[in-house]
Amino acid sequence: MSRPQVIDDEEHERVHERVAAIDVAKDSGMVCTRTPHPSRPGARRSTVWTVTARMKAIRGLGRQLKKDGIEIVTLESTSDYWRIWFFVLEACGLAVQLVNAAQARNLPGRPKTDKLDAQWLARLTEMGLLRASFVPPKAIRDLRDYTRARTRLVHERTRCWQRLEKLLESALVKVSSVASKLTTLSAQDMIKAMIAGQRDPKVLAGLARGRMKARHDDLVEALDGMFDDHHGELAGLLLDQIAFLDTPIAALTARAAELTAAMPAAWGVDPDGTTGPGAGTTPGAPVLNAVARLAEIPGISEDLARTIIAETGLDMSRFPAAARLVSWAGLCPSARQSGPRTRAGKKGQGNGYLRGALGQAAIGAARTDTFLSERYHRIARRRGKAKAQVAVARSILIIIWHLLADPAARFTDLGPGYYQARTDKDKKIKNHIRQIEALLGHPITITNAA
Repeated sequence: MSRPQVIDDEEHERVHERVAAIDVAKDSGMVCTRTPHPSRPGARRSTVWTVTARMKAIRGLGRQLKKDGIEIVTLESTSDYWRIWFFVLEACGLAVQLVNAAQARNLPGRPKTDKLDAQWLARLTEMGLLRASFVPPKAIRDLRDYTRARTRLVHERTRCWQRLEKLLESALVKVSSVASKLTTLSAQDMIKAMIAGQRDPKVLAGLARGRMKARHDDLVEALDGMFDDHHGELAGLLLDQIAFLDTPIAALTARAAELTAAMPAAWGVDPDGTTGPGAGTTPGAPVLNAVARLAEIPGISEDLARTIIAETGLDMSRFPAAARLVSWAGLCPSARQSGPRTRAGKKGQGNGYLRGALGQAAIGAARTDTFLSERYHRIARRRGKAKAQVAVARSILIIIWHLLADPAARFTDLGPGYYQARTDKDKKIKNHIRQIEALLGHPITITNAA
């Protein structure tokens, strides 16, 4: 018989006396309030009605709910239709929570209508059985709009470079096999010269800059293709599209930097104790600003740091532990334990923009001479690059949680020799000897070299 385990009461064992829930649709919402019955002590009463999704109607609903003494309002996250309900009711002074539709899923075997869904959502709310989703404050939401728009444009620009590479391959030009990427200045000069009508591979190879000059002979062979005028016309259109996208990307980058610098929670502290939008940028500052703090992590640039801040926010009290943030980002599998069996469950969908930024940071960190790089290659050798990327992304997110939870904290690299310094050499030698003996079928003796 196992020893009894004492578990403290959870939040869902508290009952809210007056609650409201809204089953959100595109053009309307089914509202259900649950309040004590006026004439039957201990009984509950539900009131259900439909409200159109318009500012005036929702403001009127907010006033009515405040008049009825509603303690909390629950919204189901249906597409983007919940936004008008959340922001307007929140502006009316009500406590509003957004919940994932998976948490409020109706039980199988029961009829499903908007009315019954609203009632079920209200019942779950009054028992505290729902976990609220993270909805950042307005300043973070504004920053998120800029960073997400920038991310989408960067993806579109990357697709244009990919189309250009495919076009060159169709013209039998293999410059991308010699140059590290087409975005280098050398490759761009060669492409522009081909568009202008230059076809001589030697002349084109002479446009190489820096380290590319050492590969002149390879470039001459790679540039000897069948690039004609129609390839040049299409390549010119792609370069024009790339140049067109560069302008809004730069504007969005500057705007995101302005918004981040205007957030007091992101400010640092200078050595003389002053704080403000420009404080905490020097290495000797006692408190670095949030962007500079995250940019110290290998693989994270200032743009990536702003993207991460836009997704997670600056207040880590919303995530009581680093593991909560990792789970919310969708970087860990769910728990699946039954009896003696424990299996790895599927990971949640999480935040795609945050996962993308962390994955990019993990790949960048893998190219550095740091602990994170050693961790990446150590895992990649055993389990593959994909799992190594996720593992390093998870490690980076844990570091981010600690840096944002404690503004005075600074990133310190453990060094690329961290694992090697903690390896038990004698134990490792014994393991190798045991494996060799198992392969040979007889014991072996190790002698020291003279």
